[in-house]
Formats: sequence, structure tokens, C-alpha cells
Amino acid sequence: MPTWTMKIGCALLLLATSAQADDAAKKKVTKTKEAVTAKAAVTINAKDIKWGDAPPDLPKGAQLAVLFGDPSKSGPFTLRLKAPDGYKIAPHWHTQDEELTIVSGTLVLHMGDTMTSEAHALEAGAYHYLPGKMHHAAEAKGETVVQIQGTGPFDIHYLNPADNPNPKTARK
Repeated sequence: MPTWTMKIGCALLLLATSAQADDAAKKKVTKTKEAVTAKAAVTINAKDIKWGDAPPDLPKGAQLAVLFGDPSKSGPFTLRLKAPDGYKIAPHWHTQDEELTIVSGTLVLHMGDTMTSEAHALEAGAYHYLPGKMHHAAEAKGETVVQIQGTGPFDIHYLNPADNPNPKTARK
């Protein structure tokens, strides 16, 4: 068989295999929430973000929007927290790592066991990586929006259980 015939045959074989793989991938994508978050692109303009009250394990007054995934389940997630001026989250830690990006305002992040621990003022555009189990606290200077990315399930463990605003989980 001439060399050029072999090259054309190999190219056709690769194209056919690629097309079959692409068709198989398209058939696997369904319109369930899990498949969409795991297998499809997600685009949300700022004006389309759906804000709701923050969960009861966070102090009242903040709003939260889940942009991607399900923070209560295992897997990647992205959410935004909108906090009013002066909003504080007492010293706590999370089981999993988390990544913070400040969208607007200023987040003062206290690294340690108290609200007076070493403080970092993170302004709009700033990024901060926090390893799991690292103790920290936070407060907003001006209305502040923070994007939080991580791997779920997302949790919060207050160093002082009395600081947990949710009576159902405060004494666990």
C-alpha cells in the first residue's frame, strides 16, 4: 500500500473515532441540575445573580448566591457572599480548603483565633487561599461581595460554639 494511501486511511480513522467520541459525549449530557453543573458551561451576568438570605450558620444580614455546584454536597462549588458594612463572622474554620476573591468592598481577614489576630485588608480584586482547618475570622468594611470557591461539602466550625448563630448546630 502506498504511503499516501496509509496516511489518508489513518486520518479518516482518526476523524471517525473523534466523531464517535463527540457523539457519545453529547448523549451523556442531560438537563438535570447535576449534569449541567458538571458537564456544561455556566455563564451568569451580575444582574442575573439570584441572592437569598445567608444560611443560619452565618450571622444575619448577609446574602448568598450559589453560582456553580452545590456547596452542601461533595464536589466543586462557587458562591458569593454579600455582607453589609460592619458584618462580622467570628473566629472559625472549615474542613475543606477555600479560595476567596474580593469582588467589591473590603474584607478584613483575621488569621488566628480572635477578631484581633493578624489582620489582612483585602480590597476589590484581591485573592486569598485558606487551607482547610486554618482558624480565621472576617469583617466587612463597606458593603462587601466575596466570591468563595472550594470543594464541598462546605461547613463552618466556630471556635467558640456560642458564636454560632444557629441554635440547631451551635452545640454539636
